[in-house]
Amino acid sequence: MNAAVIVFPGSNCDRDIKVALEAAMGRVPAMVWHGDSALPKVDLIVLPGGFSYGDYLRSGAMAAHSHIMRAVIDEAKRGVPVLAICNGFQIATEAGLLPGALLPNASLKFVCKDVSLRVENADSMFTRAFKKGQVVRMPIAHRDGNYFADDATLDRLEGNGQIAFRYVTADGRVTDEANPNGAARNIAGVFNERRTVLGLMPHPERLADPALGGVDGKTMLDGLVRELA
Repeated sequence: MNAAVIVFPGSNCDRDIKVALEAAMGRVPAMVWHGDSALPKVDLIVLPGGFSYGDYLRSGAMAAHSHIMRAVIDEAKRGVPVLAICNGFQIATEAGLLPGALLPNASLKFVCKDVSLRVENADSMFTRAFKKGQVVRMPIAHRDGNYFADDATLDRLEGNGQIAFRYVTADGRVTDEANPNGAARNIAGVFNERRTVLGLMPHPERLADPALGGVDGKTMLDGLVRELA
C-alpha cells in the first residue's frame, strides 16, 4: 500500500508518523508539502500532529485552507481513508471532514502525558486490531484538545457509532478525573459517518515501538495497514 503524510509549516510529528508508517508498511510514505495542489495515488492520507502555522488564529484553521487540503477533501469524499492526529484532528474539523471542534483545554494549559483510552468502536479499519471496550495507552500533547459539539451532534455520534475512543481510567471507567482536557463526554477520537476518516487527539505514532515504552500505537497502525493492504 501507499500512504501520504501532509506536511504543514509548524508540523512536528510528520517525521514520527513517517517512521511508524514505514515500519508498518515496509515502504516510505510520500511527504506532501502543504503548498502542493495534487496528491499521488495513495491508499491512506495522514494529517499529522504539530502546530501548523504556529496555531495562530485558531488551531488548524489556517492549515484547513492550504492548497493541498482541496485535494485531501476531494480524496476523502471519494472514500480514501484519512487519519488525522492531534493538530491533524483540529485541521480535519476545521475543513469539515469531521463534526465538532477542538477548543482550548479546560485547564487552559498545555497537557503532555500518557492517557488511557477505551475503544468505543472496533468495527472500523482504524480500530479493528482492538476489541470493543479494550483499554489502551497513548500519549497526548496539546493545548486545544477539548472536543466540543452540541448535544444533538453528540447524540448522533453516539447513535451512529462514530465515537472511536474515550478518555478513561486505567480500568476503563469514564470519570472527570480521567478527562485530561474537558472534552465533551470524554471523547478522544471520532469517525465520519462512513468511518473512513478518524480524528484523534492522542498520538499512536509515539507508542509504536517497544523502545518508546509501549506498542498500542503500533498495534493500531499495523492493523490499519493490514486492512488497507
